[in-house]
Amino acid sequence: MNLSEVKTPAYIIDEKKLALNCKLLSEVMKKADCKILLAQKAFSTFYEYPLIGKYLSGTTASGLYEARLGKEEMGLENHCFAPAYKEEDLKEIVEICDHVIFNSISQLNKHRKIWEGKTSVGLRINPEISTQEGHEIYDPCAKGSRLGVTLKNLEKALSEDEHCLDGVEGLHFHTLCEQNSDDLKTTVDVVFEKFGKYILGMKWLNMGGGHHITREDYDIDLLVNIIRETKEKFNLEVYLEPGEAIALNAGYLVTEVMDIVDNDMEILILDASAACHMPDVLEMPYRPPLKDSGPSGELKYTYRLSSMTCLSGDVIGDYSFERKINVSDRLVFEDMAIYSMVKNNTFNGMPLPSIYGMDENGDCHLIKEFSYSDFKGRLS
Repeated sequence: MNLSEVKTPAYIIDEKKLALNCKLLSEVMKKADCKILLAQKAFSTFYEYPLIGKYLSGTTASGLYEARLGKEEMGLENHCFAPAYKEEDLKEIVEICDHVIFNSISQLNKHRKIWEGKTSVGLRINPEISTQEGHEIYDPCAKGSRLGVTLKNLEKALSEDEHCLDGVEGLHFHTLCEQNSDDLKTTVDVVFEKFGKYILGMKWLNMGGGHHITREDYDIDLLVNIIRETKEKFNLEVYLEPGEAIALNAGYLVTEVMDIVDNDMEILILDASAACHMPDVLEMPYRPPLKDSGPSGELKYTYRLSSMTCLSGDVIGDYSFERKINVSDRLVFEDMAIYSMVKNNTFNGMPLPSIYGMDENGDCHLIKEFSYSDFKGRLS
């Protein structure tokens, strides 16, 4: 079957594009002599892990469940970072993860008896250098961020206990979000200036995620130079852990027009929902690309796209089209592989979209179909 035949709403994973992204990342690993991991928080459809695992070094997790998934379904390097760990979770995490990264000195030392001798341990640092514009709440380096140890707090901890970093083999920083390598360069320069003496002697440095490496305008040569220079300067292994770059532009959300309401403008009622099926639209906020459309007023017909839920704010946005849209027409949202399936929900009893894979010929095959039991089973 093809896109016009799948039962809506449905996520479609473009396996050809996914493979192309992973091949590009594999080439970066070879050129830079580094390792790249899949950040599962962006994409966790493990059906595709065998494909991804052909090219990347492994997975990174944000807690026990993702760590289990990476271990079970990809079985390569398995890393984990969390702002805090529960003891019962960490006891399992250190057994299944190659690297475990702590967010604070207090967490590092609280759990020392659990991790010592079990795995390679790292500490997340906060270089306090912001390269993002807007949405300060999502900036890990903004004032008030809970993520990473600042230089001031690291030096304070060392002055109180010079052995507090004993056993730590790596440092980790994550400051980017959908950014180019020039922002990484800005960050790295500050990291080296502030934390360089602590990086010396470490076995590895993890530069986190947010690297939009598979975007067309991304400066790969600069990225490679940054990594190679880092390795030469400190003689260690370098890791990147992008999420979006792996599945960027490698997915679609197919939806059907259920009704058209007229209230000062025409409003399309879709069987897909921003609140349920693409939460970043409301959280970030984010305007998803829509095939064969333009901004409001650019093309002949403009519509507001909304959903079947009873939430009045469940609005995807205003889009324009060259043709008139009718009930039963299908619309295809693009770049829907990342932060969609991992964040969706069943608010209002909305069904979860089925998940399909699409091969290089455009043929779609069902990966997962959901039902009422998936809604009911999570509530009691």
